[in-house]
Amino acid sequence: MARALVRRESAETEMHKSEEKRKTFVYTKKKGYDVTRNPRLNKGMAFSLEERLQLGTHGLLPPCFIDQDVQLLRVLKNYDMKTDDLDRYVFLMGLQDQNEKLFYRVLASDIERFMPIIYTPTVGLACQQYGRIYTRPRGLFITIHDRGHISTLLQNWPEKDIRAVCVTDGERILGLGDLGCDGMGIPVGKLALYTACGGMPPHQCLPVMLDVGTDNEKLLQDPLYIGLKRRRERGQAYDDLLDEFMKAVSDRYGMDCLIQFEDFANINAFRLLTKYRNKYCTFNDDIQGTAAVAVAGLLVALRITKTKLCDHTIVFQGAGEAAMGIADLITMAMRKEGLAEGECLKKMWMVDSKGLIVKGRDHLTNEKERFAHEHPHMAKLEDVVRELKPTAIIGVAAVAGAFTEQIIKDMASFNERPIIFALSNPTSKAECTAEQCYTLTEGRGIFASGSPFDPVTLPDGRTFHPGQGNNAYIFPGIGLGVTACSIRHISEEIFLTAAETLAHLVTDKDLSEGRLYPSLNSIRDVSRKLAAKIMEYAYEHNMATLQPEPSDKEEYLKSLIYSTDYEEFAVDSYRWPEDSMTVQTCKL
Repeated sequence: MARALVRRESAETEMHKSEEKRKTFVYTKKKGYDVTRNPRLNKGMAFSLEERLQLGTHGLLPPCFIDQDVQLLRVLKNYDMKTDDLDRYVFLMGLQDQNEKLFYRVLASDIERFMPIIYTPTVGLACQQYGRIYTRPRGLFITIHDRGHISTLLQNWPEKDIRAVCVTDGERILGLGDLGCDGMGIPVGKLALYTACGGMPPHQCLPVMLDVGTDNEKLLQDPLYIGLKRRRERGQAYDDLLDEFMKAVSDRYGMDCLIQFEDFANINAFRLLTKYRNKYCTFNDDIQGTAAVAVAGLLVALRITKTKLCDHTIVFQGAGEAAMGIADLITMAMRKEGLAEGECLKKMWMVDSKGLIVKGRDHLTNEKERFAHEHPHMAKLEDVVRELKPTAIIGVAAVAGAFTEQIIKDMASFNERPIIFALSNPTSKAECTAEQCYTLTEGRGIFASGSPFDPVTLPDGRTFHPGQGNNAYIFPGIGLGVTACSIRHISEEIFLTAAETLAHLVTDKDLSEGRLYPSLNSIRDVSRKLAAKIMEYAYEHNMATLQPEPSDKEEYLKSLIYSTDYEEFAVDSYRWPEDSMTVQTCKL
């Protein structure tokens, strides 16, 4: 077993990088089962004999020594035996609980294959079944009853070096509604992608559930529900909980600790973002992350249509968090092209559950009022599309099948290259399928979706690979970039920078195959390039607090990236000066 001096890294382990062999050694005080049952320390049968003897695990493992490649093979063989996606999800989460490095090695081996399992669309089903598949806790659970004591709960979390927190209250999980505490699968899955796609070390990420109750009657009656059996808390008590949470996180982990809001209901999402964005390092992925990935897709579409963004008229199916976020970022991009804000807003129309949003309509929120135009009210999306003749339609309301055959055909009739984005998650909530878009537009449609669709081959032999507008192209890179240079507040310009960078990474080959986004298997490189651009922007605009500024930002980011390679365990052994170790003798 390697012997080396070590320095303190966490309560569990100490790390040291040998200057001679450039190897990373790990020292731990844990022994026996405490090692093999700790996912951060466990290497399974990859422990050497010397490590097993020193760590007290000899005899607790089979008498076989294998490397991580063999372990990967075993995992893949077992994975292939699973019969449905929920079983695959449970299997991978079990691996994450057993051997963290192997889990991320599996994801890295084929992220395009595994992302739909650990995140959308399968994570939606997993959240719906969370009480049934629950085996052990992941993340931190804070309830409405813990007001006044959140700082104490944070101290119970074993890691002190937290750089990114993902928090939800479970009220609007994907397009599935109020899942309460069962929505914990979302922040767990998001932060797994921070590591798998962005390379952030998993021990620096903390998933949090704010359990304020649920209004889902089915869950309240379910004996297997894991959350509070009470109606949702609202009003001042809810706001006080959020205020205390934000302050407690920043007090414990620093003002540059990133706090990502996820799947909050519309009534809270906008106002909380407005309230906290200039006070803490925070963003809302449903509003801003979705906006960045959608705008990136639109910027790529412009290369196909040979137009500018301000040449387009866009109709949104939906007027919630995602629609408003996308519209705001489109407005910023159009203004960058030279169009006045008022003219930008006129280019965008929104349709909610009550129909077209127009001036004079009752009970419009402040957000919706900005996009209300002078026009007769229209109740049906089909009529709106036929009347306004948009160049692009974007679905973000989780209304399955909202883009009907008639709508798609109409889009194709007055556009040479109609832009059709069906961005709702999970797949069951998509506004239309890739096959419907490509078939009904005879291959002229420019398509993107929120969840993955299989390639589509038309009767004439052309094959299209649908672009998946997954937020995973955005939030891991933003998380890495923001935390790498210690940004205190995240501006909208950072999301436009991310969108533009992502669009530039799409190749002509991608376009020829129908892709509006790079291959998911290149997502680590994509995230690193996004992070480097964000760092450049941050230093240029005096937003970064890390000093001195790294001269080679990509190399600096590479030094921060989590490695799935196993470290060697070291004995905490060292020597005194020789004269201090001289054995004293005497003559008797």
